[in-house]
Amino acid sequence: MVDLNDVVVFARVVEAGSFTAAARLLAMPKTTVSRRVAALEREVGVRLLQRTTRSLNLTDAGRLYYEQSSQGLRTIEEANLRLAEARAEPSGTIRISAPVGFGGHFLIRAVVDFLTLYPKTNVELRLTDDKLNLIEDGIDLAFRTGRLEDSTLIARKLGSTHRLLCASHDYLARYGMPEGPADLARHRCVIAGPSVSGAHWVLDGPQGQETVVVAGRFAANEMQAVVAAALAGFGIAQLPQPMADGLINEGRLRRVLDGYTTPAGGLHVLFPSSRHLSPLVKAFIDLAVERISNRANRA
Repeated sequence: MVDLNDVVVFARVVEAGSFTAAARLLAMPKTTVSRRVAALEREVGVRLLQRTTRSLNLTDAGRLYYEQSSQGLRTIEEANLRLAEARAEPSGTIRISAPVGFGGHFLIRAVVDFLTLYPKTNVELRLTDDKLNLIEDGIDLAFRTGRLEDSTLIARKLGSTHRLLCASHDYLARYGMPEGPADLARHRCVIAGPSVSGAHWVLDGPQGQETVVVAGRFAANEMQAVVAAALAGFGIAQLPQPMADGLINEGRLRRVLDGYTTPAGGLHVLFPSSRHLSPLVKAFIDLAVERISNRANRA
């Protein structure tokens, strides 16, 4: 039976170009290297190397054997590396990007749990509604909501998300509570978009999907600004559910039209294409998936 250690020694001799160089690489005597290669040749029944005092050349059989065996050795080395990484405690800095509405509540709690669980890690969190270039901006993974654009990035769907309609207690005291989507036309709305007029909201409710035209005094393309306007009493706003739930539970906002939400959009985590995830990135994704699953089970 072929000894795998002999195959490793043979491959190192071929790659180093000589028994002497391979012996240095393997930190073993040259005589041991020569003896292991000879043992391999006896086991496979053919000469693999032509040795002279000045040169070392592969035979045709040796070339074929090296090509085939080296692929297997690389596979084993890769498996050992992945296993070592899987057993290693995550450490280092992970750079994460997420939309403000998602990251401002749910994700920050996940980050706190991650830092507590893995004391050798650091997190740099960039909360922005702009879609950053992960490669150029050095981002390890990004959370995205809604429809994904075509990309060379690897995407993993974590679940679905939607927005809830919310308003401040002060606003509802002044303008009243809408009873149905049609009532939104007479209300002031905080628009997550470029213009205070001409916006329309698509809502899912008991009667199916409805589209209503809305307008207001304030529009912004950044979620923190939309939240600030809603808290200040400037109108009804659509807020991502994790953010809305937090503000409602704190008593700062009240949900409007309880039976209605926006159509569900996908929640994905994206990371640059690679053969494998680092233990650091994988550990954070696993934690985020667990938190999202627990939240869905409580819903």
